[in-house]
Amino acid sequence: MTAAGDANALGRYLRARRELVQPDEAWEQGNRRVPGLRREEVAFLAGISSDYYNRLEQGRDRNPSEQVLRSIARALRLDEEATTYLLEIATRKSPRRKRHRRPEQVSDGMRTLIDSWPLTPAYIHGTYMDVLAANSLAIALSPFNAPGHNGILAAFLEPEMRELHQDWEDMTARVVPYLRSVVGADIEDSRLVEIVGELSLRSERFRTLWARQDVKHKTTGTSLLLHPQAGPLELHYEKLLVPGTDRQTLITYHAQPGSASEERLRLLASMNAPDHVGGVRAAGDETRTPGRTMP
Repeated sequence: MTAAGDANALGRYLRARRELVQPDEAWEQGNRRVPGLRREEVAFLAGISSDYYNRLEQGRDRNPSEQVLRSIARALRLDEEATTYLLEIATRKSPRRKRHRRPEQVSDGMRTLIDSWPLTPAYIHGTYMDVLAANSLAIALSPFNAPGHNGILAAFLEPEMRELHQDWEDMTARVVPYLRSVVGADIEDSRLVEIVGELSLRSERFRTLWARQDVKHKTTGTSLLLHPQAGPLELHYEKLLVPGTDRQTLITYHAQPGSASEERLRLLASMNAPDHVGGVRAAGDETRTPGRTMP
């Protein structure tokens, strides 16, 4: 199911999350023919009638109170982020008219800033993980960090990304909830529909992860990479919202000081410096790194 035309986003979300609750967490296992909790069990735990909960999940009642939604969230064991997402989609009115987005631009100041970090791979992506700007070391780390690529499309569709990320299973399990958390209830946006549609057609793993409807804005962590030039790298990443923009995000990587990964990162920087002198690349640059570009 793509993001487009989902008239019952609330019901789909409730069902997806209900099926992920292990019955032994809240109810006796018994003889079950469906995964997760039954509808009547969620209703009981939330303190509402089974008929009312059924109407919510089936899309026949779309105006639940915040109190009811929070009770359901507790029954479904939702954390704070997932509860916020539930409230967003429940209070979302009819789909907005499609609007033409202006091309996202990265400020000269931000480009200058990330270019001044010779040992810190850094790039900036927009709302839907379209890469807008990157410094030389970020592109040396992966050509898919270059402007003209999309992070989540590359993660699932490019074989080189699976070879680079030794933690590919974990990485892809993080990136889907991250995208949903950034987009929020704006699920009819044409760019999101395009991305979800392509990935749903071409990646079984994406379809599985997207159907879970997990929401997690993980902004820091560790990536385990096997770079073809530098070798194994353990890099810590940070994701920071860029003030004054429409959800542009700065992603940086750094190695533990004095570690083998730091030495390998220095080696990578020295090997690629002559080819990338002066160079933060920005969306619209004529020079492109070979590889898959955005449609």
